Amino acid sequence: MLIDLAEHKNSGFISLNDISQRQGISKKYLEQLVTLLNRPEILRTNRGNKGGYMLAKDPSQYTIGQILRITEGGLTPVSCLEDEPNRCDRSDFCKTLPVWQGLDKVINDYLDGITLQDIIDNFINNGAGEYYI
Repeated sequence: MLIDLAEHKNSGFISLNDISQRQGISKKYLEQLVTLLNRPEILRTNRGNKGGYMLAKDPSQYTIGQILRITEGGLTPVSCLEDEPNRCDRSDFCKTLPVWQGLDKVINDYLDGITLQDIIDNFINNGAGEYYI
């Protein structure tokens, strides 16, 4: 949904029907996403005949990590990393904690290094292939 809005950023407010038709995503599912993403720093909304949604900022200012944290609630590979400081009773002697902390850093660094604009540019430059940093 956000990529569609980014691709049509100069078209004004975009209806969920238009996004649904272009992306092959049900309108009902898009309505659920809007509930999560309808924040001033993410979306602008307009009601009425010319109503719809548009990005509140330039696509280069939205990281995939930011979006996933909003929609998924977090990116941590294990629940003990969700709180800072770590509240797990075993954290002081957990032998695997450094592994999970390293994975958490890799995940966050990777996803925070990709923006909506990067995805659009990559598709334009490389077609539908893999994403490369």
